[in-house]
Amino acid sequence: MGKPDRGAEGPDRPRAEAEPHPAGSGGQAARLQDTIQRHPVVLEEQAKRASDLQLQIADWITGFAGSMNFVYLHIAIFTIWMLFIESKPWPTLTLIVSLEAIFLSTFVMIGQNRQADFQQAKADHDFTEQELELKTNTQLTREIDRLTIELHDRLLGKPAR
Repeated sequence: MGKPDRGAEGPDRPRAEAEPHPAGSGGQAARLQDTIQRHPVVLEEQAKRASDLQLQIADWITGFAGSMNFVYLHIAIFTIWMLFIESKPWPTLTLIVSLEAIFLSTFVMIGQNRQADFQQAKADHDFTEQELELKTNTQLTREIDRLTIELHDRLLGKPAR
């Protein structure tokens, strides 16, 4: 079990800036948000999404489709449609809802694929960082052992081994 990820901090890496919270939001959660460092893969993914219009549109659609406003809008539209636009059994409404379900399920799959890609990139980054840390710790342990033996030899005037 490794230690928690330090994010972008390190002696040879710049420190990631914390995102400011909106004025007036206050509270412990906002202060905590100010102290959280972003993982380099998270920063890269945010930059990628911000630079691609298709990803921004997909994010907006999936964000809206996963909200209660989406539910309320559909309740209102379906009620109006069933009461005033089409008589029973609502064949056009059924067709529209089926097409909407097809597109929304596609957006869900797109989101899942993007999340899987993100998780894989983060796992790859973390693995690389942990391997580097293990190598550094191994080198430090060997150097401490060498220095301990050298100190022992100097103090006792004879080889330790």
